[in-house]
Amino acid sequence: MATGGRTLWKGAITFGLVHIPIGLHTATTEQGVDFDWLDKRSMDPVGYKRINKKTGKEIDKDDIVKGVEYEDGKYVVISPKEIEAAYPRTTQTIEIQRFIDAQELPFVYLERPYYVAPINRGHKVYALLREVLAKTGKIGLAKVVIATKQHLAALVPSGKVLVLDLLRWGDEVKATEGLDLPAEGIKGAKISAAEMKMAEQLVKDMSGKWEPEDFKDEFKHEVMKLVDKKVKAGDTETVIQPEEEAPSEGAEVIDLTELLSRSLKGGKAAKSSAPAKAKTAAKKPARKAPAKKTAARARKAA
Repeated sequence: MATGGRTLWKGAITFGLVHIPIGLHTATTEQGVDFDWLDKRSMDPVGYKRINKKTGKEIDKDDIVKGVEYEDGKYVVISPKEIEAAYPRTTQTIEIQRFIDAQELPFVYLERPYYVAPINRGHKVYALLREVLAKTGKIGLAKVVIATKQHLAALVPSGKVLVLDLLRWGDEVKATEGLDLPAEGIKGAKISAAEMKMAEQLVKDMSGKWEPEDFKDEFKHEVMKLVDKKVKAGDTETVIQPEEEAPSEGAEVIDLTELLSRSLKGGKAAKSSAPAKAKTAAKKPARKAPAKKTAARARKAA
């Protein structure tokens, strides 16, 4: 199991008059197979292009604007300044709005977890919140802004750590109306006592403890075995990456970790200058030397 890495975000948990300084750490890591597109005739890398769907021609990024469809085929164009003005104000706080019973939150709302760790001598009050949540069976519903995006989140105790689970908003989860579902209850679903008894016995026989190490991505495992076999046999291809074009002026290139770090270090000044700095970062020159890549680098996904 991967361990928590560097701090991505620093701020505080607040509820009532309680203030808990904390740092946020990623709780998951992507472990899928990283397939790159290659031209089978030349082994050149294949990238994505900005294609006008009507003309089929590639267009320059400066000719692209952002539009919101409000009716079928009808759009409102929103400028970069208008988008920037609509961003939520960064407060560096995880503000708990309400405490609810843990079982009230359906799994369908869970999106992404982060580990929450105390900093700046906030350990005692952190432990107090963790223990009271565990004892009462409650979780905290909070709002938090991360990288200019506001999230609904659940603060959940899990052993020694508090986990901040980013949630989907209520209007992002589809209703179940229209699904052909059986009625609730044994009688409503017309389940016999014998059928229920056999099903209970089967569940009992298959029950065990939660051991995440027992479950692996079999597809990734089989693909990486094949990659290792081909590498040992010398069945590899060398791919020369072309020179990267520097993003044009004004391109929106935002590094999440760097943006958060700047916001934390500079206080109010950093908040007002973060978008400008992000654009400045887009002007960095591209690497001059082409990089080589072989199929063996697919090991990085392991």
